[in-house]
Amino acid sequence: MKTKDLKSYEVWFITGSQNLYGEETLKQVDSHSEKIAKAFDASPSIPVKVVFKPVVKTPEEIYNCCQAANTNENCIGIITWMHTFSPAKMWIQGLSVLNKPFLHLHTQFNRDIPWDTIDMDFMNLNQSAHGDREFGFICSRMRKNRKVVVGYWEDENVQQKVGIWARAAVGNNESKNLKICRFGDNMRYVAVTEGDKVEAQRVLGWQVNAHGVGELVASMDTISEKEVDDLMEVYAAEYQLEDKSNENIRYQAKIELGMKKFLDKHGYNAFTTNFEDLTGMKQLPGLASQRMMAQGYGFGAEGDWKQSGLVRIMKVMSQGLEGGCSFMEDYTYHLDPVQPAVLSAHMLEICPSIAEAKPKIEVHPLGIGGKDAPARLVFNAPEGDGVNATLVDMGGRMRLILNPVKCMTPKALPKLPVACALWVPMPNLEVGAAAWILGGGAHHTSFSMALNKEFLEDLGDMLDLEMIVIDEDTKISEFKKELKWNDLYYHLSKGL
Repeated sequence: MKTKDLKSYEVWFITGSQNLYGEETLKQVDSHSEKIAKAFDASPSIPVKVVFKPVVKTPEEIYNCCQAANTNENCIGIITWMHTFSPAKMWIQGLSVLNKPFLHLHTQFNRDIPWDTIDMDFMNLNQSAHGDREFGFICSRMRKNRKVVVGYWEDENVQQKVGIWARAAVGNNESKNLKICRFGDNMRYVAVTEGDKVEAQRVLGWQVNAHGVGELVASMDTISEKEVDDLMEVYAAEYQLEDKSNENIRYQAKIELGMKKFLDKHGYNAFTTNFEDLTGMKQLPGLASQRMMAQGYGFGAEGDWKQSGLVRIMKVMSQGLEGGCSFMEDYTYHLDPVQPAVLSAHMLEICPSIAEAKPKIEVHPLGIGGKDAPARLVFNAPEGDGVNATLVDMGGRMRLILNPVKCMTPKALPKLPVACALWVPMPNLEVGAAAWILGGGAHHTSFSMALNKEFLEDLGDMLDLEMIVIDEDTKISEFKKELKWNDLYYHLSKGL
Protein backbone atom coordinates (compact mmCIF):
# COMPACT_ATOMS: atom_id res chain seq x y z
CA MET A 1 0.00 0.00 0.00
CA LYS A 2 1.33 3.37 -0.95
CA THR A 3 1.46 6.08 1.70
CA LYS A 4 1.84 9.77 0.96
CA ASP A 5 5.24 11.41 1.19
CA LEU A 6 5.25 13.22 4.53
CA LYS A 7 6.46 16.40 2.80
CA SER A 8 3.14 16.50 0.94
CA TYR A 9 1.48 17.39 4.25
CA GLU A 10 1.49 21.00 5.41
CA VAL A 11 1.56 22.61 8.84
CA TRP A 12 0.79 26.33 8.77
CA PHE A 13 2.89 28.68 10.91
CA ILE A 14 0.58 31.45 12.16
CA THR A 15 1.83 34.36 14.24
CA GLY A 16 -0.40 36.64 16.28
CA SER A 17 0.00 40.35 16.91
CA GLN A 18 -2.14 43.52 16.69
CA ASN A 19 -2.25 46.77 14.72
CA LEU A 20 -1.33 48.97 17.72
CA TYR A 21 2.37 48.18 17.24
CA GLY A 22 2.53 50.06 13.96
CA GLU A 23 3.64 49.13 10.48
CA GLU A 24 7.38 49.08 11.09
CA THR A 25 7.19 46.73 14.09
CA LEU A 26 4.73 44.43 12.32
CA LYS A 27 7.13 44.12 9.37
CA GLN A 28 9.77 42.87 11.79
CA VAL A 29 7.27 40.45 13.35
CA ASP A 30 6.47 39.12 9.89
CA SER A 31 10.16 38.79 9.02
CA HIS A 32 11.02 36.99 12.26
CA SER A 33 8.07 34.62 11.86
CA GLU A 34 8.99 33.75 8.29
CA LYS A 35 12.57 32.99 9.34
CA ILE A 36 11.39 30.58 12.05
CA ALA A 37 8.95 28.88 9.67
CA LYS A 38 11.70 28.39 7.08
CA ALA A 39 14.03 26.96 9.72
CA PHE A 40 11.35 24.50 10.82
CA ASP A 41 10.66 23.54 7.22
CA ALA A 42 14.35 22.77 6.71
CA SER A 43 14.74 20.89 9.99
CA PRO A 44 15.41 17.13 9.65
CA SER A 45 13.41 16.65 12.86
CA ILE A 46 10.20 17.99 11.28
CA PRO A 47 9.08 15.66 8.46
CA VAL A 48 6.23 17.75 7.03
CA LYS A 49 6.23 21.02 5.09
CA VAL A 50 6.01 24.09 7.35
CA VAL A 51 4.24 26.93 5.55
CA PHE A 52 4.65 30.54 6.68
CA LYS A 53 1.48 32.62 6.87
CA PRO A 54 1.52 36.43 7.23
CA VAL A 55 1.01 37.73 10.77
CA VAL A 56 -2.66 37.93 11.84
CA LYS A 57 -3.73 41.15 13.58
CA THR A 58 -7.54 41.20 13.70
CA PRO A 59 -10.39 38.80 14.55
CA GLU A 60 -11.31 38.68 10.86
CA GLU A 61 -7.80 37.72 9.75
CA ILE A 62 -7.61 35.02 12.43
CA TYR A 63 -11.02 33.60 11.52
CA ASN A 64 -10.24 33.56 7.81
CA CYS A 65 -6.90 31.84 8.39
CA CYS A 66 -8.48 29.12 10.56
CA GLN A 67 -11.24 28.56 8.00
CA ALA A 68 -8.67 28.31 5.21
CA ALA A 69 -6.75 25.72 7.23
CA ASN A 70 -9.95 23.73 7.72
CA THR A 71 -10.68 23.51 4.01
CA ASN A 72 -7.15 22.94 2.74
CA GLU A 73 -6.66 19.21 2.10
CA ASN A 74 -2.89 19.35 2.51
CA CYS A 75 -3.01 21.27 5.81
CA ILE A 76 -3.01 18.85 8.75
CA GLY A 77 -2.57 21.37 11.54
CA ILE A 78 -1.32 24.80 12.56
CA ILE A 79 1.45 26.16 14.78
CA THR A 80 0.52 29.32 16.67
CA TRP A 81 2.98 31.80 18.17
CA MET A 82 2.29 35.16 19.80
CA HIS A 83 5.46 37.07 18.87
CA THR A 84 4.03 40.18 20.51
CA PHE A 85 0.79 40.77 22.41
CA SER A 86 -2.26 39.44 20.54
CA PRO A 87 -5.40 40.21 22.59
CA ALA A 88 -6.98 36.80 22.95
CA LYS A 89 -10.61 37.77 22.47
CA MET A 90 -9.60 38.20 18.84
CA TRP A 91 -8.94 34.44 18.69
CA ILE A 92 -12.30 33.21 20.00
CA GLN A 93 -14.13 33.02 16.70
CA GLY A 94 -11.21 31.46 14.85
CA LEU A 95 -10.49 28.85 17.51
CA SER A 96 -14.21 28.06 17.70
CA VAL A 97 -14.32 26.94 14.07
CA LEU A 98 -10.83 25.42 13.83
CA ASN A 99 -11.10 21.66 13.27
CA LYS A 100 -7.42 20.93 12.71
CA PRO A 101 -5.00 20.18 15.58
CA PHE A 102 -2.71 22.96 16.73
CA LEU A 103 0.56 23.39 18.57
CA HIS A 104 1.25 26.45 20.69
CA LEU A 105 4.92 27.40 20.27
CA HIS A 106 6.17 29.43 23.23
CA THR A 107 9.45 30.84 22.00
CA GLN A 108 11.21 34.13 21.36
CA PHE A 109 13.01 35.29 18.24
CA ASN A 110 16.05 36.50 20.20
CA ARG A 111 17.53 33.87 22.48
CA ASP A 112 19.33 36.14 24.93
CA ILE A 113 18.47 39.40 26.65
CA PRO A 114 20.82 42.16 25.37
CA TRP A 115 21.58 43.38 28.86
CA ASP A 116 23.55 46.51 27.91
CA THR A 117 21.22 47.75 25.17
CA ILE A 118 17.74 46.52 26.05
CA ASP A 119 15.15 49.30 25.74
CA MET A 120 11.41 49.70 25.29
CA ASP A 121 11.63 49.11 21.54
CA PHE A 122 13.19 45.71 22.21
CA MET A 123 10.59 44.97 24.89
CA ASN A 124 7.73 45.88 22.56
CA LEU A 125 9.07 43.58 19.87
CA ASN A 126 9.80 40.59 22.13
CA GLN A 127 6.66 40.00 24.15
CA SER A 128 6.05 36.26 23.83
CA ALA A 129 6.56 35.89 27.57
CA HIS A 130 3.19 37.51 28.17
CA GLY A 131 1.66 37.38 24.67
CA ASP A 132 1.64 33.59 24.77
CA ARG A 133 0.15 33.60 28.26
CA GLU A 134 -2.75 35.70 27.02
CA PHE A 135 -3.28 33.24 24.17
CA GLY A 136 -2.85 30.28 26.50
CA PHE A 137 -5.62 31.57 28.75
CA ILE A 138 -8.21 31.69 25.99
CA CYS A 139 -7.23 28.20 24.79
CA SER A 140 -7.72 26.84 28.30
CA ARG A 141 -10.91 28.83 28.81
CA MET A 142 -12.26 27.31 25.57
CA ARG A 143 -11.08 23.82 26.64
CA LYS A 144 -9.00 23.42 23.48
CA ASN A 145 -6.69 20.43 23.27
CA ARG A 146 -3.25 21.45 22.05
CA LYS A 147 0.44 20.80 22.58
CA VAL A 148 2.59 23.50 24.19
CA VAL A 149 6.29 23.51 23.28
CA VAL A 150 8.55 25.86 25.27
CA GLY A 151 12.10 26.81 24.33
CA TYR A 152 14.29 28.57 21.81
CA TRP A 153 13.17 27.83 18.26
CA GLU A 154 16.64 26.87 17.00
CA ASP A 155 17.20 24.30 19.75
CA GLU A 156 17.15 20.70 18.56
CA ASN A 157 14.93 19.65 21.46
CA VAL A 158 12.26 22.18 20.44
CA GLN A 159 12.35 21.08 16.81
CA GLN A 160 12.14 17.43 17.83
CA LYS A 161 9.01 18.09 19.88
CA VAL A 162 7.45 19.96 16.98
CA GLY A 163 8.37 17.01 14.74
CA ILE A 164 6.72 14.54 17.12
CA TRP A 165 3.55 16.63 17.11
CA ALA A 166 3.67 16.86 13.30
CA ARG A 167 3.82 13.08 13.00
CA ALA A 168 0.85 12.82 15.34
CA ALA A 169 -0.99 15.30 13.10
CA VAL A 170 -0.26 12.99 10.17
CA GLY A 171 -1.77 10.15 12.20
CA ASN A 172 -4.81 12.27 13.04
CA ASN A 173 -5.30 13.03 9.36
CA GLU A 174 -5.01 9.32 8.53
CA SER A 175 -7.64 8.54 11.16
CA LYS A 176 -10.11 10.83 9.43
CA ASN A 177 -9.64 8.88 6.20
CA LEU A 178 -9.29 5.33 7.56
CA LYS A 179 -11.20 2.43 6.03
CA ILE A 180 -11.03 -0.98 7.71
CA CYS A 181 -12.14 -4.25 6.11
CA ARG A 182 -13.25 -7.04 8.41
CA PHE A 183 -13.08 -10.41 6.70
CA GLY A 184 -15.78 -12.19 8.68
CA ASP A 185 -16.78 -11.17 12.19
CA ASN A 186 -14.85 -11.04 15.43
CA MET A 187 -13.98 -14.22 17.30
CA ARG A 188 -17.15 -15.54 18.89
CA TYR A 189 -17.70 -14.74 22.59
CA VAL A 190 -14.60 -12.48 22.80
CA ALA A 191 -15.43 -9.13 24.42
CA VAL A 192 -12.48 -6.87 23.81
CA THR A 193 -12.53 -7.16 20.01
CA GLU A 194 -16.08 -5.78 19.95
CA GLY A 195 -16.94 -2.08 20.01
CA ASP A 196 -19.21 0.64 18.70
CA LYS A 197 -18.28 1.02 15.04
CA VAL A 198 -20.78 3.81 14.45
CA GLU A 199 -19.29 5.88 17.26
CA ALA A 200 -15.80 5.11 15.96
CA GLN A 201 -16.75 6.62 12.62
CA ARG A 202 -18.40 9.65 14.24
CA VAL A 203 -15.52 10.43 16.59
CA LEU A 204 -12.42 8.99 14.91
CA GLY A 205 -13.48 9.05 11.28
CA TRP A 206 -13.01 5.28 10.84
CA GLN A 207 -15.19 3.40 8.35
CA VAL A 208 -15.38 -0.21 9.56
CA ASN A 209 -17.08 -2.59 7.11
CA ALA A 210 -17.52 -6.36 7.06
CA HIS A 211 -17.01 -8.57 4.00
CA GLY A 212 -17.65 -12.27 3.74
CA VAL A 213 -14.61 -14.51 3.45
CA GLY A 214 -16.09 -15.70 0.16
CA GLU A 215 -15.32 -12.29 -1.34
CA LEU A 216 -11.66 -12.75 -0.44
CA VAL A 217 -11.67 -16.29 -1.87
CA ALA A 218 -13.20 -14.98 -5.11
CA SER A 219 -10.42 -12.40 -5.37
CA MET A 220 -7.81 -15.10 -4.76
CA ASP A 221 -9.30 -17.15 -7.59
CA THR A 222 -8.39 -14.39 -10.04
CA ILE A 223 -4.67 -14.70 -9.22
CA SER A 224 -2.59 -16.53 -11.83
CA GLU A 225 0.19 -19.01 -11.20
CA LYS A 226 2.58 -16.57 -12.91
CA GLU A 227 1.72 -13.93 -10.31
CA VAL A 228 2.36 -16.45 -7.54
CA ASP A 229 5.68 -17.43 -9.17
CA ASP A 230 6.77 -13.79 -9.29
CA LEU A 231 5.90 -13.23 -5.64
CA MET A 232 7.78 -16.38 -4.63
CA GLU A 233 10.88 -14.81 -6.17
CA VAL A 234 10.34 -11.81 -3.91
CA TYR A 235 10.03 -14.11 -0.92
CA ALA A 236 13.29 -15.83 -1.87
CA ALA A 237 15.09 -12.48 -2.10
CA GLU A 238 13.77 -10.93 1.11
CA TYR A 239 13.61 -13.92 3.47
CA GLN A 240 15.27 -17.22 4.23
CA LEU A 241 13.34 -19.62 1.99
CA GLU A 242 14.40 -23.20 1.46
CA ASP A 243 11.74 -24.44 -1.00
CA LYS A 244 10.08 -22.10 -3.51
CA SER A 245 7.83 -24.94 -4.68
CA ASN A 246 6.22 -25.54 -1.26
CA GLU A 247 2.47 -25.47 -1.86
CA ASN A 248 1.62 -24.13 1.60
CA ILE A 249 3.88 -21.13 1.03
CA ARG A 250 2.52 -20.64 -2.48
CA TYR A 251 -0.99 -20.61 -1.04
CA GLN A 252 -0.03 -17.78 1.32
CA ALA A 253 1.32 -15.88 -1.70
CA LYS A 254 -2.05 -16.34 -3.37
CA ILE A 255 -3.81 -15.05 -0.25
CA GLU A 256 -1.55 -12.00 -0.18
CA LEU A 257 -2.12 -11.16 -3.84
CA GLY A 258 -5.87 -11.72 -3.63
CA MET A 259 -6.17 -9.74 -0.41
CA LYS A 260 -4.15 -6.79 -1.70
CA LYS A 261 -6.19 -6.74 -4.90
CA PHE A 262 -9.46 -6.70 -2.95
CA LEU A 263 -8.39 -4.09 -0.39
CA ASP A 264 -6.97 -1.73 -3.00
CA LYS A 265 -10.05 -2.09 -5.19
CA HIS A 266 -12.30 -0.95 -2.33
CA GLY A 267 -9.94 1.65 -0.84
CA TYR A 268 -9.18 -0.16 2.44
CA ASN A 269 -5.94 0.57 4.29
CA ALA A 270 -6.47 -1.84 7.21
CA PHE A 271 -8.09 -5.25 7.70
CA THR A 272 -8.88 -8.04 10.14
CA THR A 273 -9.05 -11.81 9.87
CA ASN A 274 -10.47 -14.50 12.15
CA PHE A 275 -9.62 -18.19 12.33
CA GLU A 276 -13.29 -18.95 13.07
CA ASP A 277 -14.27 -17.46 9.69
CA LEU A 278 -12.29 -19.35 7.05
CA THR A 279 -14.95 -20.94 4.88
CA GLY A 280 -13.46 -21.66 1.46
CA MET A 281 -9.87 -21.08 2.59
CA LYS A 282 -7.24 -23.76 3.15
CA GLN A 283 -5.18 -21.76 5.66
CA LEU A 284 -5.45 -18.86 8.04
CA PRO A 285 -3.61 -15.88 6.50
CA GLY A 286 -0.25 -15.87 8.26
CA LEU A 287 2.63 -14.93 5.99
CA ALA A 288 0.10 -12.99 3.92
CA SER A 289 -0.95 -10.84 6.90
CA GLN A 290 2.65 -10.29 7.92
CA ARG A 291 3.56 -9.17 4.41
CA MET A 292 0.55 -6.85 4.19
CA MET A 293 1.56 -5.15 7.42
CA ALA A 294 5.09 -4.72 6.10
CA GLN A 295 3.56 -2.86 3.14
CA GLY A 296 1.81 -0.43 5.49
CA TYR A 297 -1.64 -1.96 5.98
CA GLY A 298 -3.13 -2.06 9.46
CA PHE A 299 -3.99 -5.50 10.83
CA GLY A 300 -5.93 -6.97 13.72
CA ALA A 301 -6.46 -10.66 14.47
CA GLU A 302 -9.75 -12.26 15.49
CA GLY A 303 -11.74 -9.37 14.07
CA ASP A 304 -10.06 -6.76 16.27
CA TRP A 305 -10.69 -3.68 14.13
CA LYS A 306 -9.59 -1.23 16.83
CA GLN A 307 -6.03 -2.52 16.87
CA SER A 308 -6.04 -2.80 13.07
CA GLY A 309 -6.81 0.90 12.83
CA LEU A 310 -4.22 1.79 15.46
CA VAL A 311 -1.52 -0.27 13.69
CA ARG A 312 -2.23 1.56 10.42
CA ILE A 313 -2.09 5.00 12.05
CA MET A 314 1.14 4.21 13.88
CA LYS A 315 2.71 2.94 10.66
CA VAL A 316 1.81 6.16 8.85
CA MET A 317 3.16 8.24 11.74
CA SER A 318 6.49 6.38 11.85
CA GLN A 319 7.42 6.63 8.16
CA GLY A 320 11.17 7.20 7.79
CA LEU A 321 12.02 6.45 11.42
CA GLU A 322 14.21 3.56 12.54
CA GLY A 323 12.34 0.64 14.04
CA GLY A 324 9.01 -0.83 13.06
CA CYS A 325 5.41 -1.28 14.08
CA SER A 326 3.32 -4.41 14.39
CA PHE A 327 0.14 -5.95 15.67
CA MET A 328 1.05 -7.80 18.87
CA GLU A 329 -0.38 -9.90 21.67
CA ASP A 330 0.81 -10.49 25.22
CA TYR A 331 1.28 -14.24 24.94
CA THR A 332 2.87 -15.80 28.01
CA TYR A 333 4.92 -14.77 31.05
CA HIS A 334 8.44 -15.52 32.25
CA LEU A 335 8.01 -15.27 36.03
CA ASP A 336 11.64 -15.73 37.02
CA PRO A 337 12.02 -13.43 40.07
CA VAL A 338 15.39 -12.21 38.78
CA GLN A 339 13.82 -10.68 35.66
CA PRO A 340 10.11 -11.22 35.06
CA ALA A 341 9.16 -10.55 31.43
CA VAL A 342 6.47 -10.95 28.79
CA LEU A 343 6.85 -13.11 25.71
CA SER A 344 4.74 -11.31 23.14
CA ALA A 345 3.78 -12.85 19.84
CA HIS A 346 0.74 -14.16 18.04
CA MET A 347 -0.04 -17.40 16.31
CA LEU A 348 1.24 -16.08 12.99
CA GLU A 349 0.74 -12.41 12.38
CA ILE A 350 3.68 -10.26 13.53
CA CYS A 351 5.10 -7.67 11.13
CA PRO A 352 8.69 -8.22 9.90
CA SER A 353 9.35 -4.47 10.21
CA ILE A 354 10.38 -5.22 13.82
CA ALA A 355 12.65 -8.16 12.91
CA GLU A 356 16.19 -8.16 14.29
CA ALA A 357 17.57 -10.31 11.46
CA LYS A 358 16.44 -11.72 8.12
CA PRO A 359 13.20 -13.64 8.81
CA LYS A 360 12.76 -17.27 7.81
CA ILE A 361 9.64 -18.65 6.14
CA GLU A 362 8.48 -21.83 7.87
CA VAL A 363 5.42 -24.09 7.61
CA HIS A 364 3.98 -25.70 10.75
CA PRO A 365 0.56 -26.89 11.94
CA LEU A 366 -1.38 -24.24 13.82
CA GLY A 367 -3.15 -26.48 16.32
CA ILE A 368 -6.33 -24.40 16.16
CA GLY A 369 -8.89 -23.66 13.48
CA GLY A 370 -8.78 -27.05 11.77
CA LYS A 371 -7.05 -25.90 8.57
CA ASP A 372 -3.85 -26.76 6.70
CA ALA A 373 -0.47 -25.87 8.21
CA PRO A 374 0.12 -22.18 7.37
CA ALA A 375 3.37 -20.56 6.32
CA ARG A 376 4.68 -17.76 8.50
CA LEU A 377 7.76 -15.58 9.01
CA VAL A 378 9.78 -16.54 12.09
CA PHE A 379 12.07 -13.99 13.79
CA ASN A 380 12.80 -12.14 17.03
CA ALA A 381 12.49 -8.44 17.77
CA PRO A 382 15.77 -6.74 18.76
CA GLU A 383 16.77 -5.29 22.10
CA GLY A 384 15.76 -1.69 22.70
CA ASP A 385 13.00 0.66 23.76
CA GLY A 386 9.45 0.25 22.52
CA VAL A 387 5.90 1.27 23.31
CA ASN A 388 2.89 -0.98 23.59
CA ALA A 389 -0.50 0.61 22.93
CA THR A 390 -4.06 -0.62 22.87
CA LEU A 391 -7.41 0.96 22.07
CA VAL A 392 -10.47 -0.29 23.96
CA ASP A 393 -14.15 0.67 23.92
CA MET A 394 -15.22 1.60 27.46
CA GLY A 395 -18.85 2.19 26.51
CA GLY A 396 -19.42 5.70 25.20
CA ARG A 397 -15.72 6.51 24.90
CA MET A 398 -12.50 5.02 23.58
CA ARG A 399 -9.56 4.57 25.94
CA LEU A 400 -5.99 4.59 24.67
CA ILE A 401 -3.61 2.77 27.01
CA LEU A 402 0.15 3.30 26.60
CA ASN A 403 2.98 1.34 28.19
CA PRO A 404 6.70 1.84 27.40
CA VAL A 405 8.64 -1.42 27.40
CA LYS A 406 12.26 -2.59 27.36
CA CYS A 407 12.87 -5.35 24.80
CA MET A 408 15.38 -8.11 25.50
CA THR A 409 16.78 -10.99 23.46
CA PRO A 410 14.81 -14.18 24.13
CA LYS A 411 16.43 -17.57 24.47
CA ALA A 412 16.13 -19.99 21.57
CA LEU A 413 12.58 -21.28 20.95
CA PRO A 414 13.17 -24.40 18.83
CA LYS A 415 9.62 -25.72 19.29
CA LEU A 416 7.75 -22.41 19.06
CA PRO A 417 8.03 -21.33 15.40
CA VAL A 418 6.55 -17.82 15.67
CA ALA A 419 7.74 -14.25 15.43
CA CYS A 420 8.06 -12.77 18.92
CA ALA A 421 9.38 -10.08 21.22
CA LEU A 422 10.49 -10.43 24.84
CA TRP A 423 10.07 -7.35 27.00
CA VAL A 424 9.75 -5.91 30.48
CA PRO A 425 6.80 -3.50 30.76
CA MET A 426 7.44 -0.31 32.68
CA PRO A 427 7.87 0.04 35.59
CA ASN A 428 8.06 -3.74 35.99
CA LEU A 429 5.91 -6.75 35.20
CA GLU A 430 4.08 -6.77 38.53
CA VAL A 431 2.94 -3.16 38.41
CA GLY A 432 2.72 -2.87 34.63
CA ALA A 433 0.50 -5.92 34.18
CA ALA A 434 -1.70 -5.04 37.17
CA ALA A 435 -2.26 -1.49 35.89
CA TRP A 436 -2.94 -2.77 32.36
CA ILE A 437 -5.59 -5.14 33.68
CA LEU A 438 -7.13 -2.52 35.99
CA GLY A 439 -7.33 -0.14 33.03
CA GLY A 440 -9.16 -2.70 30.89
CA GLY A 441 -6.25 -3.12 28.49
CA ALA A 442 -6.73 -5.65 25.69
CA HIS A 443 -4.57 -8.67 25.02
CA HIS A 444 -4.15 -7.31 21.48
CA THR A 445 -1.91 -4.28 21.00
CA SER A 446 -0.05 -2.15 18.51
CA PHE A 447 3.66 -2.25 19.27
CA SER A 448 6.34 0.09 17.95
CA MET A 449 10.08 0.51 18.29
CA ALA A 450 9.97 3.64 16.09
CA LEU A 451 7.59 5.70 18.25
CA ASN A 452 7.48 6.47 21.96
CA LYS A 453 4.69 7.49 24.30
CA GLU A 454 4.97 11.21 23.43
CA PHE A 455 3.95 10.56 19.82
CA LEU A 456 0.88 8.68 20.99
CA GLU A 457 -0.01 11.15 23.72
CA ASP A 458 -0.07 13.89 21.08
CA LEU A 459 -2.25 11.70 18.85
CA GLY A 460 -4.62 10.93 21.71
CA ASP A 461 -5.06 14.64 22.42
CA MET A 462 -5.89 15.32 18.78
CA LEU A 463 -8.45 12.51 18.67
CA ASP A 464 -9.82 13.56 22.09
CA LEU A 465 -9.32 10.07 23.50
CA GLU A 466 -9.17 9.13 27.14
CA MET A 467 -5.51 8.30 27.74
CA ILE A 468 -3.98 6.07 30.37
CA VAL A 469 -0.19 5.97 30.61
CA ILE A 470 1.59 3.19 32.49
CA ASP A 471 5.27 4.09 32.87
CA GLU A 472 8.19 4.15 35.31
CA ASP A 473 6.29 6.52 37.63
CA THR A 474 3.11 4.41 37.91
CA LYS A 475 1.93 3.43 41.37
CA ILE A 476 -1.14 1.21 41.66
CA SER A 477 -2.82 3.21 44.43
CA GLU A 478 -2.57 6.43 42.40
CA PHE A 479 -3.48 4.63 39.20
CA LYS A 480 -6.77 3.44 40.70
CA LYS A 481 -7.60 7.01 41.67
CA GLU A 482 -6.84 8.18 38.13
CA LEU A 483 -9.28 5.66 36.70
CA LYS A 484 -12.01 6.83 39.10
CA TRP A 485 -11.33 10.50 38.33
CA ASN A 486 -11.53 9.75 34.61
CA ASP A 487 -14.86 8.00 35.04
CA LEU A 488 -16.18 10.97 37.01
CA TYR A 489 -14.96 13.40 34.36
CA TYR A 490 -16.63 11.53 31.51
CA HIS A 491 -19.87 11.10 33.43
CA LEU A 492 -20.07 14.77 34.41
CA SER A 493 -18.66 16.53 31.35
CA LYS A 494 -19.58 14.11 28.59
CA GLY A 495 -22.77 12.63 30.01
CA LEU A 496 -21.47 9.07 29.61
